[in-house]
Amino acid sequence: MNQQKYRVAVRSTSVIGGAAFFSILIGLLRTKVVAVLLGPAGMGLINLYTSLISPISTIANMGFHTSGVRSIADQQNDSEALSLVVKSLRRLVWLTGAIGCAVTVLLSPELSAVTFNSNEHAADIAFLGIVVLFSNLSMGQVCLLQGTRRIADLARANIWGAVNAAMLSLPCLWLWGNRGITASLVLSAFAVLLTTWWFAKSVDTANVVVSTSSFIKEAKKLLVLGLPVMATAVQTALAAYIIRLIIAGQFGLEGVGIWSAAFTISGGLANFVLHAIGTDYYPRLVAASKNDKLLNEEVNTQLEVGLLLSLPALVATIMFAPPGIAILYSGKFDAAIPVLRWYVFGIWGRVVSWPLSYIMLARGRGKLFFLVELSANIFHISAIYYCTQTWGLPGTGVGFMLLYLYYIVLTAITGRCIAGTKLSNTNLSLICVTLCTLATASFCSFYMTEKLLYYILSAAFVALLSWKVYGRLSILTGFSLPGIWKTIRKKPE
Repeated sequence: MNQQKYRVAVRSTSVIGGAAFFSILIGLLRTKVVAVLLGPAGMGLINLYTSLISPISTIANMGFHTSGVRSIADQQNDSEALSLVVKSLRRLVWLTGAIGCAVTVLLSPELSAVTFNSNEHAADIAFLGIVVLFSNLSMGQVCLLQGTRRIADLARANIWGAVNAAMLSLPCLWLWGNRGITASLVLSAFAVLLTTWWFAKSVDTANVVVSTSSFIKEAKKLLVLGLPVMATAVQTALAAYIIRLIIAGQFGLEGVGIWSAAFTISGGLANFVLHAIGTDYYPRLVAASKNDKLLNEEVNTQLEVGLLLSLPALVATIMFAPPGIAILYSGKFDAAIPVLRWYVFGIWGRVVSWPLSYIMLARGRGKLFFLVELSANIFHISAIYYCTQTWGLPGTGVGFMLLYLYYIVLTAITGRCIAGTKLSNTNLSLICVTLCTLATASFCSFYMTEKLLYYILSAAFVALLSWKVYGRLSILTGFSLPGIWKTIRKKPE
């Protein structure tokens, strides 16, 4: 057992994940206000707007969120080369962001017609083009922080970005209701941009002049890896958009709102682990990508830490779903409870499969990654369609769970083929134990009728589970875990 690897994984997950947890908590509080102000239909409209511009934003960033991080991480020890990459990346995100904004404006009538069967929302959609630009610029700043592994600054940016976005956007909804949705989305994106810029400006870079030829050379490097990743992200965003159209077609805007409530809460408590996987785990995996043994160790370490940290949160989400929905949304969202419980199993599948899926990116196998994601997205759309036909709105949760069972198998096979990656016996046992624990929690939530006794036992079980997880992580790392806030507030070295 390599305690140092576990220490790095736990520390980075605590810092990034802790920040993500607070960001998600702020987001849930913001969602509560939105749910009260706008109701399920308003929530559904926000969700459709977001999913509508997501493919355009994804195309605009050209996969730079992956290729940019990789290029910056590779040049950390060469200040001039690092500056060249950073300045080239900033030019690119301005260029592609502006193009994405213009495309959104030009296509707004068609996008409104496809999504809402009318041109009524064309002006609002055109205004959302600004969100595409701001999001692209923010992504460039995040790449710099992530690539240089400024973990503490990235954590602070996540927290303050969420706070600032809520402070700027909520007054629009309070003053204007549904008519303020577009303005609230634009102001949210602007708040995140300002926050990421503030923290990214502290990264020292050399003062180099980037010639046109140097810019073109760096742009080509960024695009070689970025384009396959972008293509993958586009088809994932399109799949999400199609799924929302399926739900809207069968259950209306209220159905989309109820579904989005379940989707948001299901991942809310566990997404701190998933966020850490995409932020610090990926650069670590890239560093180990040329050595199969080291890569396998990184994958198994992150998978074990991820499962341990997320398990109490997932169990709590299942067992406290009814009061959670009531507190975070309102009584109008009670139909989200059965959807939420199914979605938790899908989030568990994400925690298992994501460390495996990053092997393809770390090895630079962008085309293979695209094909794997294409297969998963086709499976997801099909599963959602047939499951909703059979079980109604709860079928969306069943389809999501089936997707990640399929994705676990798919990523395990590809990881074994391209890097010889094999899950450790410890992780295989942990996968079985965590799945059985979630199944037990779900069974109790359905069949225990004495509510007071149920919630007392549930709280005791989650507390015991958290203590066991803490004990296991202390053994793996060799130290007592530091407080999240203490770690986040620690100044970077």
